[in-house]
Amino acid sequence: MKRRRTPRPVAFAIETLADGLEPATLIARIQRRWPDVAGSFASCQPAFERDGELTVNCGSAVQAQELDLMSELVVARLNEALGQPAVKRLRPRATHA
Repeated sequence: MKRRRTPRPVAFAIETLADGLEPATLIARIQRRWPDVAGSFASCQPAFERDGELTVNCGSAVQAQELDLMSELVVARLNEALGQPAVKRLRPRATHA
């Protein structure tokens, strides 16, 4: 067996640990990948999923409307990250924190 000459990045260990701790639900998988695929909508939070419809909470009505307009692109990116066509449509809604 050959030894590694350089240490592995900490991110590798954290990702491995997170994979083991992640609940075995679709919404957990979506929430974990959301910041990477949502782009400028990363501040919006996936709330729940039912029959392929993902409800996403946004901080303002303007942000919810923008996400609605870009939903096809976000759905495509999300399904690619998930490795399956699990999300059919987004349902953005404005919430006030």
